[in-house]
Amino acid sequence: MSDSARDTVLAPLDARMADLESLYEDLHRHPELGFQETRTAAEAARRLTSYGYEVTTGIGRTGVAGVLRNGPGPVVLLRADMDALPVTERTGLPYASAVPGVMHACGHDVHVTCLVGAADLLAAGREHWSGTLVVLFQPAEEIGDGARAMVDDGLFGGAGGAAAGDAGGDAGEGRVPAPDVMLAQHVAPFGAGLIAYARDACMAASDSLKITFHGTGGHGSRPETAVDPILMAAAFVQRLQSVVAREIAAKDRAVVTVGSFQAGDAPNVIPDQAVVQLSVRTFDEHIRTQVLAAIDRIAKAEAAASGAPREPDTEVLNTFPVTRNDDRTLEQVNAAFTDHFGAPRLFAYEPAAGSEDAGLIATAAGAPLYYWWLGGWEPDEFRTAMASGRLAQDIPSNHSPHFAPVKQPTLTMGVEALTVAALSHLDPAR
Repeated sequence: MSDSARDTVLAPLDARMADLESLYEDLHRHPELGFQETRTAAEAARRLTSYGYEVTTGIGRTGVAGVLRNGPGPVVLLRADMDALPVTERTGLPYASAVPGVMHACGHDVHVTCLVGAADLLAAGREHWSGTLVVLFQPAEEIGDGARAMVDDGLFGGAGGAAAGDAGGDAGEGRVPAPDVMLAQHVAPFGAGLIAYARDACMAASDSLKITFHGTGGHGSRPETAVDPILMAAAFVQRLQSVVAREIAAKDRAVVTVGSFQAGDAPNVIPDQAVVQLSVRTFDEHIRTQVLAAIDRIAKAEAAASGAPREPDTEVLNTFPVTRNDDRTLEQVNAAFTDHFGAPRLFAYEPAAGSEDAGLIATAAGAPLYYWWLGGWEPDEFRTAMASGRLAQDIPSNHSPHFAPVKQPTLTMGVEALTVAALSHLDPAR
């Protein structure tokens, strides 16, 4: 596509930005947890309908898809996640969360706003491109179930099919056309106005486990009559840190984090069980297998060493694979980014230890994926923290109660990035 045609498609953005900023503030003020995104989904569906998309709702419970068929050409899928986190907001923003204990601490409100904006621009500028555009608003990314739920509900065909009355065809057909390419972005705590990318593995595989240690309860004054599961589980948690420190080579990457430890209800009672929940992040299947085996070995060994009445029980809470970028797609989109934004605003970055389920959608469609990071932090604050070596201390990360992307230039950059990326794969108008 020519620069002039692309600029024409992007031209209405300035006039639409006040509305998009209001949408962003509204979404931030009204966050919804995974599979509860009814308000967010309804607003996305309402706007897509007004832009002329074929809209399907209720995919994977609360997911929304819009399809814009605009002549022959490639099928391009743009995706945003919608859910918030069970976090109490402490940003002090005038539009801070009005929902107690729930916050958009990961920036999915940014993602929804940017995709709404891109969907609007691409629909309004459809005379400049040819092909089919699919926009996807996905639920429940934070709990790792949303992408799978949409796929299992017949997103691209198979089980589920299209719900009666929805745009999407008969049961067994896909709710949306299978894409030739999938594109997505995630806001991150680096300077707004920048885009970062990683080749191949860009985000880690994730395995979340719940391990229940079994003891024998008793009175706190007579520990000799009990088998203490708290001591057992505490020893497990400490020994767990040796997996990465002593069993994984320095050249490999892995993260093991215990995020929950629950046991007992009274100070003078030894409970009969302790429950540990943990997260494992890896970038290589061999390392993943090695780490999970070590966790299982250590859990059983600590139980045996404590004289536990039975082995611990392990439940897999969720799991999803490494998110991998397709090199050819990355190169094609990055060339368009460089042409539009300029080379200084684009930089390579290390793969993130965080995880994503977007890759499940791309895999189900058999489509190449490009997933990039969108800077969202106040640029001067970011530069100051970076120069002083205090990024970790001064710039809150995703999932922090203080995570607060600046509206500008984050939203403008995000809308433009999705639009430019889509146009780099859609055919020019004939």
